[in-house]
This record gives sequence, C-alpha cells and structure tokens, in this order.
Amino acid sequence: MCVSRRRRRPRRARRRRAGRIPGTALVLLGCLPGLAAAGALVLCASGVEHTAAARAAARQTAVPRQAGAPHSATRPPIRPRATWLDDDTRRPQPPPRYDDKVIAVFVHHTDSPNDYDCAETPHIIRYLYAGQTGARDWDDIGYNFLVDRCGTIYEGRAGGPGRPVTGAHTQGFNHRTTGIAAVGTFTAGVKVPKAMIDSIAALVAWKLGPADVDPRARVRLVSSNSLSRYASGTAALLPALAGHDDGYMTSCPGAALTARLPEIRERAARLQGRV
Repeated sequence: MCVSRRRRRPRRARRRRAGRIPGTALVLLGCLPGLAAAGALVLCASGVEHTAAARAAARQTAVPRQAGAPHSATRPPIRPRATWLDDDTRRPQPPPRYDDKVIAVFVHHTDSPNDYDCAETPHIIRYLYAGQTGARDWDDIGYNFLVDRCGTIYEGRAGGPGRPVTGAHTQGFNHRTTGIAAVGTFTAGVKVPKAMIDSIAALVAWKLGPADVDPRARVRLVSSNSLSRYASGTAALLPALAGHDDGYMTSCPGAALTARLPEIRERAARLQGRV
C-alpha cells in the first residue's frame, strides 16, 4: 500500500454535492487503499517523503545535456486549480515544495470510470482531492496534472504548473519528477482516447524542455523510499517518460496506457524539435 506523511488538520463540516456522479462513489476514487497488496488496481498516488528524501533527491542526475540550445516546447493550455477546487472542498495546506528541475515524468491513471462527460471532470478531480486530503490525510492532491478523455489538462498539485513542484505521485521518486494522471481506467483492451494521448505528449514535451531531457531517453533517479521498487538511496536508470509501475509495485497506469507510452515519447520528442 502506498503510504504518505500524515498531516492532521481540522475537518470542515460542509461538503459540495457532486453533479451527475454520486458523491459516495466518487469519494471512493480518492479513498481506496493501495490495491497492489490486495491484488487489484491502486489509486495511482503516493505520499511526499520526509526531509531526508529531499537530501537524497539532491544527488540525482539527469542524462548528459546535449550540445546546442535546449529543446523546448510550447506550453499547452492548462486549466487552473480554481476550475475544480471550491471553497467548500479546499483544506488548509503547507506551502508547496520545489525541486531544482524536472527530469522525468510518471504517467498514472486514476482507476475511475471512463464513461464520464468531460464537463464532469472538475467534479471527479474535486472528489479525488477530497479523498486524498480527507481519508488519506495528505496535504494536497498527489498528481501535478490530470488529463481527461477530451484532452483537457488540469493543474493538480498547488505550486504553479510552470515550476518544478514536488509531487506525491510515485513513492520513492517524487523528486525531480512530474506526475500526470489520465482520468479513467486503462486496463488491457480499453481504448485510450487520441485527445488524451496528444495532450499528455504536449505536457511531457513542455515539462522536460527546460532541463533539455529527451522524452525517449533514460535518466538517473535516486530512490528516497524503500517501499518503491528500489531501496532508499539506490540510483535507478528509468525512462524519462515512465509508467507508475516503473518506480512502484503497481499495475498503474494500466496495460492499455502503458502500451501507448512509446508513442507518447516519440510525439513529445517531435514537439521538442528532435529528429
């Protein structure tokens, strides 16, 4: 089961009711325990590690920078947190934490229904947030970004989409990485919408651009938590665009989405102007 640093805070009595999707069902999307240990899909997120983890992250190094100008990409349209986070749901939280740069991206799925109307996406994210900050007692939603079936990108974790915000999405590898969650469940045989693929590729290209990291490359990350696939302090060579299961024992982001990662890497590289 994914674990997180627990931050207790006063509970707020009021709750906003969901739109078309039953609130109780959506709360479960954020409240489910890690199901890898239970033999099923997990809600793909994990907590931010302790200060010692930050010191371990400082030892991480990316693949060597290529000669010439950095390969950058245009920032895609991103809807802000205010789109989905209202006053009834928002909880007190500490200031965001930052790394020096982003050198890798982990892709997740939210393990939630696929047949939603895209107008409902803010409600879905709101209840994911409520579950993670409520029952799980996290300080914020774990994912840095979420992308729905229509390709709309939403800012997740607070701190500014253009900054290297430390997320809480891949236990052991939250530092120097960004977490992108595809809203839905993408197990074997499930179709991954083209609009979603295109938006994830655009987001990957943009986030890896400032560090001049090729989305098709591999990068060196240092594990900060022995509950990941690697013991704490271990340097692991992982894809610059990785699935959640590359860093943690889980079936996330699902077989269907995992199968599309090579395509997403190629698209992101082209958006950076690479051959």
